[in-house]
Amino acid sequence: MVHYEVAPGGAISMFAIVATSGKQFRVSEGDRIVVDRVSANVGETVRLDSVLMVGGDGGPMVGTPFVSGAAVEATVVSHRAGDKVIVFKFEARKRKRRKTGHRQQLSELRIGAIRTPGAGTGARPAASEQPVKAARPASPRPATKTRKAAASKTTQE
Repeated sequence: MVHYEVAPGGAISMFAIVATSGKQFRVSEGDRIVVDRVSANVGETVRLDSVLMVGGDGGPMVGTPFVSGAAVEATVVSHRAGDKVIVFKFEARKRKRRKTGHRQQLSELRIGAIRTPGAGTGARPAASEQPVKAARPASPRPATKTRKAAASKTTQE
């Protein structure tokens, strides 16, 4: 359950909408979310770069699709397995029954800092400031004719 609160002094608390593991979460500092298993140990900090929207005092910043330079830092609190889902397959008059179960591997994250694009540390350069890759050099082999083109040329002569 997410609590939509107003920060002390009447200011709107900073929040972000992040996309991770195929889902979107509205988070603010101190929230805990449960996502699919992340490849980090308990106590490590992970960085969620896929920020769709950042809101707070300065008004909302909406990305297309992501807000460039924005990130959310979260700490891995625990790893656990989700509820068991039972899958029972049955074919009538065939004596075929199969019962299997599945428990999704999950991680619980505690949201730390929400970094906006204006924050000095960790901001990525804009697309116009990023270096441009060099053009791919031409192939060293000479261009050859296809068999079809070579065959049609010989028949015309």
